[in-house]
Amino acid sequence: MAMTGRDGALSMGVEEEFLLVDRATRSSVPRAHLVVPHAARSLGPQAQHEFLATQVEACTRPVTSAAALRSELARTRRAMAAAAERAGCLLVASGTAVLPSRHPLPLTPSDRYRRVAAHVGPIADQTGGEICGCHVHLGDLSRADALAISAHLRPWLPVLQALCVNSPFCEGRDRGAASMRTGRYLAWPTCGPAPVLDPDEYERTMRRLVAQRVILDRRMLYWYARPSEHLPTLEVRVADSNADPGVPLLLALLLRALAHTFLAAHRRGTPPPPASAVVLREAHRQAALGGLAGAGTDPRTGCRVPIPRLIADLAEMAAPALARTGDLETVRLLLHRRLTCGTGADRQRAVFARRHSLTDVVDDLARLTADPEADGAPAPALGARSGPARVGGRAAAGWA
Repeated sequence: MAMTGRDGALSMGVEEEFLLVDRATRSSVPRAHLVVPHAARSLGPQAQHEFLATQVEACTRPVTSAAALRSELARTRRAMAAAAERAGCLLVASGTAVLPSRHPLPLTPSDRYRRVAAHVGPIADQTGGEICGCHVHLGDLSRADALAISAHLRPWLPVLQALCVNSPFCEGRDRGAASMRTGRYLAWPTCGPAPVLDPDEYERTMRRLVAQRVILDRRMLYWYARPSEHLPTLEVRVADSNADPGVPLLLALLLRALAHTFLAAHRRGTPPPPASAVVLREAHRQAALGGLAGAGTDPRTGCRVPIPRLIADLAEMAAPALARTGDLETVRLLLHRRLTCGTGADRQRAVFARRHSLTDVVDDLARLTADPEADGAPAPALGARSGPARVGGRAAAGWA
């Protein structure tokens, strides 16, 4: 399948993971075996099972325009939400389950998932283990080009992560982070920033990880950016699932523009900015804790600066590529909405603050997830974003 447009623009595809919650209790419910077959009647293989039976995944087709991706996101969400309703549940886009889940978490009955669960042990049933992410594919790319883009992109991924935080509540509690999913995801093997590798080094690394049984197979690689094993794409995996479809649209457009920018830099012989794994992990931790209210590390100077300033710098860097693909005004509008209305995590906390009801939070998430026009609707008045909840005068430490 061609992944590049006739104008040379890389294609974009989005994979969104959703939680299924019972209509009455709003707690997660294992009904993927009912939802996926019904959704597949209209979506075909774009409707997929996930690791847990309380989750489903919807994949868009590869497209080359913002309008087409917006349409794809609306189409896949409509089909999944209708299938969930038919099964007596709601489709919810949140990085973690808002209300307490029933443990042990129910595994999707497949041989591979059983082997993965046995391999990771208690990680498969950790509190907050129903993690739902949004993954963006960029293509058509050779393995060498995908790795080169990843090397340039890695220090900017915490900034994009901060735009997409949407999991402040985790099984009944606000645990102090804007993205609890990030901390839960880190428990999985190989999760974290991708190393800088050329194709030969990548192959050696993959063989070593499998041979040493760090991972069972190459599909079990969980770096924040990785070459796809079944498509000619780079897959970026830093974002929480977001109920507002404008968030994955914004993420995909920014990532594609950065991919064009960094690929051109690579071909000019510009090396990627130096960034140690320790520094990058801390940057991702800070993005997960504070979202837009936090501070990040400037990849060019190493200085700590507010996340909104880094977002402005990132957008400026991406602007020429956005202009070439006709996406500049769309991204400006979507970014303005995020920076003025807040993140998904901000919205969840604002909804909870009204009546102190986590059920209300789930209902708001479900409504936004199923509404294809939700990205144009105003978010609740949030006031000043407060960042992570405070416990005893400091940020709660249990996010990881």
